[in-house]
Amino acid sequence: MKLKYNIILLLAGLFTISSCDLTEEPYGFYSENNFYKTPADAEAAINYAYDALTYLEYSRAIFFVGDMPTDECSTKSDEAVDNVNLATWKTQNFSTNTMLKNFFKYAYIAINRSNAVLEYVPQASFSQSLKDPYIGQAYFLRAWNYFNLARNFGRVPIHKNVIATLDQTSAPMAQDLSEVYDLILSDCRKAIELLPVDQVPGHADKVAAQALAAKVYLFMASSKDHGVPQYSTLSQDVNQMYDSAAFFSGQVINDQGQYGFDSDLLNIYDVNEADGPEHIFIMSMDRGGLIEGDYSKISKLFIPYVSGSSIYLPDGDGTYTVSHDGWSVMQTNESFYSSFDGSDKRAQVLLVDSVFNEDGEVIATYPDGLPYRFSRKYIDPEFVGDKTSTKPYLIRYTDIALTYAEAVGPTAEAYNLVNYVRNRAGLGNMQNGLSAPEFRERILEERKHEFAFEGNRLYDLRRFNRITTDVESAAGLSAEDVAFYPIPQTEIDLNQEL
Repeated sequence: MKLKYNIILLLAGLFTISSCDLTEEPYGFYSENNFYKTPADAEAAINYAYDALTYLEYSRAIFFVGDMPTDECSTKSDEAVDNVNLATWKTQNFSTNTMLKNFFKYAYIAINRSNAVLEYVPQASFSQSLKDPYIGQAYFLRAWNYFNLARNFGRVPIHKNVIATLDQTSAPMAQDLSEVYDLILSDCRKAIELLPVDQVPGHADKVAAQALAAKVYLFMASSKDHGVPQYSTLSQDVNQMYDSAAFFSGQVINDQGQYGFDSDLLNIYDVNEADGPEHIFIMSMDRGGLIEGDYSKISKLFIPYVSGSSIYLPDGDGTYTVSHDGWSVMQTNESFYSSFDGSDKRAQVLLVDSVFNEDGEVIATYPDGLPYRFSRKYIDPEFVGDKTSTKPYLIRYTDIALTYAEAVGPTAEAYNLVNYVRNRAGLGNMQNGLSAPEFRERILEERKHEFAFEGNRLYDLRRFNRITTDVESAAGLSAEDVAFYPIPQTEIDLNQEL
């Protein structure tokens, strides 16, 4: 679609959006006189907004920002210095960190493309019923990207309108976190109203919007509950926010028939099952793409370098799955592996400690030949050279099931949901009779193992105020040091409103 509609390049996804970083190639300016006339134009525009998520610097940052600075993993010594600094919490270098700068920038590019849809599609002459799905998805995408900004940088500039001229690229900082979250939740509600339940990999529907609202409310409630800096000023009551998280996650659990648990752990991560029941919101990448971003090299981040040729991974039933080897970037900490129960399939099946050749002969094992046990969540057996269809798992049904359980506390229904997740992993039921705080702590531990290497761990630790206690390299830092990354210095230099 984006190749067909060259005019999309005139959308104002230009520069860095929040501060107009003129070191970037301009994408050009939008003119409403030559676009948004037909449903096909609107579809091209919303696809262009989704396309911002697949920027190399944005899609990889999901892991570099969400997993690298946690207890899950470390990285190789010769990795890019900015990534090493993230892994080791060198906070004095964060304001100039390239990964953080790009994450910030591309979030605003995605926001501006969403704003273009919200501003111009309503003015088109085709029917409202055809407009609504595009408008709803744009609200979802704006909320999604502001949520990424809020839980990483805290207060950020607010852009509600498309940027069409250079003098519009600066915006003042939000007055407080409440202003940012009010916009996110308002957008979620509008998306819920406008979108149908319609699972399409790479796109959002009503359930994705409900799920996002639940995640946002839980993050707010938990952060305020645990005394995370700046969250104490949120106007909403903690219990009311937990109730709202339960309400929206409850809609996902109880009020739709499209999504649900996948009973097979490996099937969840089957690269060809992007429309499986677990996948509420998943990125769109395919090995047939022409440029990186259309296809993915995410698998390379997790797999160690072995021999420069194909390797075979045991499936646990006597069969093997072929893969390329990788770059040894996201290296599982042995202490993280040791935190799993010995019978947990999420460690025994999804973390690989031996690889084989095509004849089934061991060619490397941990620690003899393999530098670390690696995640097989990003494996494409149909890879074409370095090109794969592996993609980030942005919202899974299990995430929202555990969101519901955490929000409502130790009810029978919550226990049932948690126990399904544990039983699927080969574990027994969770201990009965826990208090609400104890139950939520146990769910945090469950999430640690269930969502390993899916870009969630940092945010769970942040909202529980646990980074300095659970991440060795962050010990000695203050709560303020780890609660938020700093606004990139380039943004401050270029935006006088900051």
